[in-house]
Amino acid sequence: MSRGSLQRAYALWAPIYDLAVQGFSRGARAANIAEIPASAQSILVVGAGTGLDLPLLPSGRLCLALDISWAMLQRARPRAGPGVQLLQADAEALPIADASCDAVLLHLILAVVPHANQALAEASRVLKPGGVLLIFDKFLRPGQRAPLRRAIAPFSAAIATRTDLVIEDLLAKRPELQLDCDQAAAVGGWFRRLRLHKSPNGYRVS
Repeated sequence: MSRGSLQRAYALWAPIYDLAVQGFSRGARAANIAEIPASAQSILVVGAGTGLDLPLLPSGRLCLALDISWAMLQRARPRAGPGVQLLQADAEALPIADASCDAVLLHLILAVVPHANQALAEASRVLKPGGVLLIFDKFLRPGQRAPLRRAIAPFSAAIATRTDLVIEDLLAKRPELQLDCDQAAAVGGWFRRLRLHKSPNGYRVS
């Protein structure tokens, strides 16, 4: 799905987005955000949507929340407290300097962007060595059959979400990201919470 198509899709989704995802996602969002280290002073929220993460963010930090959809950001604005800056931007081309963020949140974004590999690469690029990356999304396990989820993937992708994404395939291309925790979060484990950190030396430690 192109950038323009995503913007149009989320302009339609914006009025009902909270109703669709707030209930099942709030606990996982809060649990992930609670894992942001106290030492993290710069926090990036990629795919901020209507701002469901924003009231949960720790106070007294520099927080940047971005989304490709202006309609979504308009709904996020009332939830943005002091120190939270909103920006319309593409997750696959972050307008942020290398190694400038202590923590990055990717909540329900990898399964909706056109190129999940690129979005994850960008999140890693802007993360400082030793910084924490927190992910919450729907993923299949490696080798998981899930015939229904795979069958509907071409159709679900047309409405801005994928049902067949395997996070392990993405992480295999990012040796600098080390997995610290992987927990089932919702819908029988289809949705998962992952905590990773960026290796200071740029490669995976065995």
